[in-house]
Order: sequence, then structure tokens, then C-alpha cells
Amino acid sequence: MTLILLVEDNEMNRDMLSRRLKKRGFEVIMAFDGKRGVDMAGEHNPDLILLDMSLPVMDGWEAAGHLKSADSTKAIPIIALTAHAMAGDMEKAMQAGCDDYDTKPVDLARLIGKINSLLGI
Repeated sequence: MTLILLVEDNEMNRDMLSRRLKKRGFEVIMAFDGKRGVDMAGEHNPDLILLDMSLPVMDGWEAAGHLKSADSTKAIPIIALTAHAMAGDMEKAMQAGCDDYDTKPVDLARLIGKINSLLGI
């Protein structure tokens, strides 16, 4: 089963997205802040990370940098999730180490397409 780490501080977003991903056959583990997300990625070695960019403790930009600089997590694909779809945000996410970028509110069909593409399924 494909394991996705969802790093999201908003409980409503976390609950809605995790339930919808589970319905589609993904196993989902969750972190509420960027530091815990980095720690959980190292502990659980997920197949993919959905990373909110606006997080407490350590934001998504910094978390992506940590994940991509560590040997144990650098190969894990990261999709940045952000409600702040400003010009340049996609480029900023890619420079931080993210492999793709999606905006909130999440369009699940589009997000699943990006997940499948990154995982080669």
C-alpha cells in the first residue's frame, strides 16, 4: 500500500484530505507542524509527502530543505500545498526542493493525478 505523509496544521484540511486519500486506497499518516513532518519522514519513509507551506514550528519551505538534504529522505517526492497561489510561489517551492506544487482548496482529481505521476502509478 502506498504511504503518504500529510503535513498540515489545519485540522479541517487534514481530516478532509486524509479521508479522501484513504478512500482511494492510500495509507495516510499525519504531522501537524514542519519539524514533526521531517521527523516522521525519517521514521516512516513514506512514498510521498504532501507538505503545507504555512506551518508552525518549521514552515514548509524549511522542512522541504531539510528533507531534500538528508540522505534518508531526499528521494521522497514532495508536493507543496499552499493557499497562497502568488506569482513565483511554484518556483519558490521547486527551489526549496519540492517536486510539484498544488493550490488549496485542493482539487482532488488534480492532486491524485500529480501523486500518481510522481509515483509512476
